[in-house]
Parts: sequence; structure tokens; C-alpha cells
Amino acid sequence: MSVNSYLSTLAHTAVIRDTEKESIQRSIVALEGKLSSYFSGEIKYKLVFGSYTRGTILPRAMDEHSDIDYMVVFNDSSYRPQTYLDKLRRFVSIYYSKSEISQSNPTIVLSLNHIKFELVPAIEGWFSGLQIPAKRSDLDDWISTNPNDFNQTLIAVNQSNQNLIKPMLRLVKYWNAKNNYPFPSFELEKRLAERSYFLVGGLLGQASIKSYFFEAMKSLELSWDAPQYKKDALYRAHQLINSAQHYLNQGLDSVAEGEIKKLLPEPSIQRGLIGSILSR
Repeated sequence: MSVNSYLSTLAHTAVIRDTEKESIQRSIVALEGKLSSYFSGEIKYKLVFGSYTRGTILPRAMDEHSDIDYMVVFNDSSYRPQTYLDKLRRFVSIYYSKSEISQSNPTIVLSLNHIKFELVPAIEGWFSGLQIPAKRSDLDDWISTNPNDFNQTLIAVNQSNQNLIKPMLRLVKYWNAKNNYPFPSFELEKRLAERSYFLVGGLLGQASIKSYFFEAMKSLELSWDAPQYKKDALYRAHQLINSAQHYLNQGLDSVAEGEIKKLLPEPSIQRGLIGSILSR
């Protein structure tokens, strides 16, 4: 298997599908029903947003912190954020086990067997638009948001880059998760999706998942005051990619693949998939 084949298979594996996806959909439907029953006319609308809607969320086997962002927009906009967080906490305490519930400012986290849900309260006004709680733990205030505005940007960028941006993002996010998150997940997606890939693959435009992944990883930088573990993880990534490119230039594809496997090891869910591909 070549480096590109390995990365392609890994990116294919990094998609929530089949049983896991069905379980998530059932949980979303159940959550919507319970919210409607409990809050009756208090809720204006509800929506799923974030990486799940963008198709860049990873399976739990590849990122144990994968979660579904779920917004609950209330009709009454006269309270501070903590009031609505308390409302959501009382709701989940009735319908779910206490061991599954926590507050991670500014959300209520519901940890189910197959996935985590981050419940985000929101209000909406004519002039203020949609608002969610500020992330600072010492600030009980609102900030404006447009939860799915990045989705359209990502769709356009992905289509203009041979549909290789989303697979590349899943690979980079897998590396990020394996290394204790040197970068916040959404910041990582946004940074990589909004940069130019004009010369990826060379002047002839012979782009591949390998070339996009290498380009994306080499573009990542950390601030001078970042924690040392983050710097070490990024330095190691750059070294392994440089080493893999060196071996590829010498025609040593299998050695190069070994370097990439050090960077992105096979998750347990992928081993069976790779075996089935090789046996065809």
C-alpha cells in the first residue's frame, strides 16, 4: 500500500457511518422529543450544528471527545445565560442519569454511550440576532453567532479542491486528537479550510490526499508561548512528514509509509477495513 492509499483509507475510515450514525440519529430524535415535551412553548426552535453537520466529525474510536453541538433557542430572551443553562440542566437531570451530565461552560454536556451532546442555550432578537453564552467562565453574558455560516464556506472550498479538503481535515483532526489537541478543533478546521491550496500537487494540478495532508500539516504553526507538549507534537509531525517526503523522493514508498504510520497509526476500526481492501 502506498502513502496515498493508506491516507485515503484512513480518511474513509474517519467518517461516522452505519451503526454509530444510526445511534446518533436515534439520540437526536429522542432528544428533540423530550425537549419539546418538557419545555412545551418555551422553545423557539432547535438545531444541530458544528462538525457533525459539516461532515468533519470523527468516530469516537478516533477521537474520544467527538461531540454533537445542539442549540436550543428560547422564546424568552430576558435572562442571563446561566438561567438557561440551569433550565437545560434541570431538563437533562429528569430524562438522563446524573452520571451522564456535566456543565462545561458555556454548555451542558450529555455523555451517552456512543457520543457526547453539547447543549447550547441561545436567544434571538431582531437587532441582536442569534446569541449564545460567552465562553469565558467568569463572564455571564451573550455573544452573537451564526452557527452554520462556516458550512457553506467549507462546501465551496471542498468542491473547488477536488473534494479533498474534508478528508484532509479529518486526517489532521485525527492527528490533533492523538496528540492531546495542540489546536482547538474548530479553529483548526477554519484555519486549514480558509488557506490557499493553489499549488498543491504542482503546476500540473496532480493533487492527492497525500499532497493536501502534507501541505496542511506543514502550514501549522504555534505561538511562541504555547505549551511545550504542543510544540513537541507539531515538531515531531513536521519531522515525520519531511522524512516521508525524503523516502518518497528516493522511491522508498514502503519506508515512507512507515513514517506516516508513526504519525497517524491505524485505529482499531481501520485494521479490518484495510485488510478487506488488500484482499480484493
